[in-house]
Amino acid sequence: MTTVRIYQPSKSAMQAGLAKTGEWVLEFDTHDPLLAEPLMGWVSSRDTNEQLHLTFPSLSEALDFVNSKGYRYHVMNPTLHEIFPKSYGVNFTNPRIRGS
Repeated sequence: MTTVRIYQPSKSAMQAGLAKTGEWVLEFDTHDPLLAEPLMGWVSSRDTNEQLHLTFPSLSEALDFVNSKGYRYHVMNPTLHEIFPKSYGVNFTNPRIRGS
């Protein structure tokens, strides 16, 4: 039976924005070993499901798709990070006065 992993991608480290973090991604788990190609030395696999990434706008739609196909699934809950508001003036205050 096919096993899939459903998760919400984290924020990209290269940008400050939160683009593509609201959707849910479905990836297929593969048990096929990675092989080195003898000619070029590239790593490859014979399982084409490894390349497949499906996106869904909500978790419920992803679960509906998985249940309709009869796949087993693992849902990885996203970790929420609290963003503390900062101001430019904090850079010039004395740390002993501000309490840190």
